[in-house]
Amino acid sequence: MLKTDLHQGWTVHSVGGPVPSEIAASRLPAAVPGTVHTDLLAAGLIPDPFLGDNEAALAWFHRSAWVYETTITAAPAAPGERVDLVFDGLDTVATIQLDGTELGRTANMHRGYRFDVRHLSRDGEIPLSVRFDSALEHAESFEKQAGSRPRPYPHPFNAVRKMACSFGWDWGPDLQTAGIWRPVRLERWHTARLASVRPLATRDRLTVHVAVERASGAPLTVEVTAGGHTARAEVAADRATVELSVPDAPVWWPVGHGEQPLVPVAVTLTAGDEVLDEHHTRVGFRDVRLDETPDEVGSRFTLVVNDREIFVLGLNWIPEDHLLTRITRERLAAAVDRAVAGNANLLRVWGGGIWESDDFYEVCDERGVLVWQDFPLACAAYSEEEPLRSEILAEARENVTRLAPHPSLILWNGGNENIWGHEDWQWKEALDGATWGARYYYEDFPALLAELDPTRPYHPGSPSSPGHDPEVVHPNDDRFGTRHEWEAWNREDYRFHDNFVPRFCSEFGWQAPPTWSTLTATLQPEDLRKDSAAFLLHQKAEDGNGKLDRGLAHHMAVPSDFAAWHWATQLNQARATAYAIAHLRGHAPRTMGSILWQLNDCWPVTSWAVVDGAGRLKPAWFAMRRAYAPVLLSFTRRDGRAVLAVINDRDEPWRESARLRRVRFDGAELAAVTAEIDVPARSVGLIEVDPSLLAAAEPDREVLVADSGGLRATHLFAEDYDLRYDPAAVRAHAVAVEGGYSITVTAVSFARDVAVLADRVAPDAVVDDMLVDLLPGETHTFTVTTTATVDGEAFAAPEVLRSANSITIPARVG
Repeated sequence: MLKTDLHQGWTVHSVGGPVPSEIAASRLPAAVPGTVHTDLLAAGLIPDPFLGDNEAALAWFHRSAWVYETTITAAPAAPGERVDLVFDGLDTVATIQLDGTELGRTANMHRGYRFDVRHLSRDGEIPLSVRFDSALEHAESFEKQAGSRPRPYPHPFNAVRKMACSFGWDWGPDLQTAGIWRPVRLERWHTARLASVRPLATRDRLTVHVAVERASGAPLTVEVTAGGHTARAEVAADRATVELSVPDAPVWWPVGHGEQPLVPVAVTLTAGDEVLDEHHTRVGFRDVRLDETPDEVGSRFTLVVNDREIFVLGLNWIPEDHLLTRITRERLAAAVDRAVAGNANLLRVWGGGIWESDDFYEVCDERGVLVWQDFPLACAAYSEEEPLRSEILAEARENVTRLAPHPSLILWNGGNENIWGHEDWQWKEALDGATWGARYYYEDFPALLAELDPTRPYHPGSPSSPGHDPEVVHPNDDRFGTRHEWEAWNREDYRFHDNFVPRFCSEFGWQAPPTWSTLTATLQPEDLRKDSAAFLLHQKAEDGNGKLDRGLAHHMAVPSDFAAWHWATQLNQARATAYAIAHLRGHAPRTMGSILWQLNDCWPVTSWAVVDGAGRLKPAWFAMRRAYAPVLLSFTRRDGRAVLAVINDRDEPWRESARLRRVRFDGAELAAVTAEIDVPARSVGLIEVDPSLLAAAEPDREVLVADSGGLRATHLFAEDYDLRYDPAAVRAHAVAVEGGYSITVTAVSFARDVAVLADRVAPDAVVDDMLVDLLPGETHTFTVTTTATVDGEAFAAPEVLRSANSITIPARVG
């Protein structure tokens, strides 16, 4: 097998649509893999679509057409030789020509394509072209043929196999990319090649399924080597299965539960003594199952790895950059590392994005981050008619096979909110009996996985109540399966979480703007207003700012000053995040999963992400890190009373004393008790709060504090707008240290949620902690890492050293 990358010498030019004249007249160098957007950006012909209101100015792109061209060399095929042109990904509606001969047409960015070109191979340069037509117009055409299907946004993203959020989402831009977005190469081979290799590893066994493509009828052998063990099998027709017992296999564990050993696997295809093709990958030996046992409540939804129940501390994952071809392995590693540093153990690859790259899953394998994998169908009804059905099944087959080796991949999920949408979003009347995707979720995907990957559990949709008719048991019923909790954000308040105890909450979250440096790098100074057109273009949620303000108003005054509002909304997101996670974790083992919406952003935007589009940590990330820590103290409510939840997700018992105090904001201790903590491993304990601690004489100036083992939980007796905070409750002093600055903060009155917004001083500045509660006389030292040389006292400025106490204080904009 000889593989030759075809990534050099490409050009791209416009061949149709409302393209501006200066662009239409240009033939540009094209990066492959790449997209037209990134080529035009590199040439300076379009403005950065992530900045200001540029996204709207590029709407002409939606109905444009482009041609990529290059020349290749492909000597004539020898007798018995095959020459294949292979595209790993084309985005999206493409026509491929070689030497003027049409090889095929494609309309699915989620799969690869292979063309036999031996009949076109010849000496000299051979022209190769790929034309991309409008994916939007293709979708509109299919919709006319198959009938419209309900969806939440104007463009018919559900009528073409392109990343759904490419057409815009309530956190993403509407750019609709086009291009050769994954590698392209020429492959020359003879006799046979490995068409697919599907390794399935359990705790002590490796089963490798091999499919071959033949160019002759020669006898073939497949050899598999893993962990010092080797086995062989003859290829019958075009299939072979090799079983390898590995009783001494090192066990792969999720992060926080053990190590992540990865074992190299080599698969070799031979004819006699000749090696024809090889495949190399890595596997992790582990078992996984989903416990859905009926119980007195409904039924469990608990992931079990190597016979250990795992409480999922998860984050939803969207593409790391809307311009997908800019995503590197290094960026993926950095993003996953931010999840791990935040104490997460699972990422859910959401169904409106892409089948992620091999790099993503390899990074998760190495770090022990579990992956929940949606099939890419989201928030819409999907036609079951041809050719869409065949495309969906073809991409599913290809990607299930591709992802089989990865131990991190732990669960398959049929799609996002589609079953829920069918029941609740007025789809039934609009569909009038038309197909909507049920066949995919209940028949096609389970059958495909039974064939290709019986080692992993399958869930028909998030949310759903498996085993029950959705018209009888609601898909979002908290007694079964998975639940999405969006009433809290959309219509209520984050305390609304108290009304439900889901078996597994796979989506919930709260919005906030990006960090200050990201915002100021995106918008002009005059646009730093929550009602500016540019700011609103980067706030995609329906009535997003209204929901932010109403969410604030439940707890604190809504600042009129923009910088103060920015901090207040970020703080409210952090509190909402911590509150919801503590609620879910505190109800284990009835609840066994929390997947926050969301880890990351794909551009600079006001969203539910805890890491913004520039990779900066929002205050909510720090709240999540504390809430997802292996041990957690949290005041919560049970049966109308306050209790202290003691959450222990370690392998050893938590035995320690806890000091509980009711303290006035000026430091006077009003009541105190000591409670003993004795919580078994991987368990939750509840400590009743002594009535004397709850009998606040002055609810507007008292706080209940619990301390144990360096952890602290606080409980206030009124909302912020009624609390008599000292607005100048802290003093700070900063000194330069190696790699940055040290900021020591001392409280003179109770200071709540103290934070150093370090990026306001230097864009690369990162603080080590945030949202610290201090009693009078207590100090906390924050460490800021930065390459910048600044006046250290800038970190004590009012717009930088923030707290809940200072919400209404105006801050400098800029």
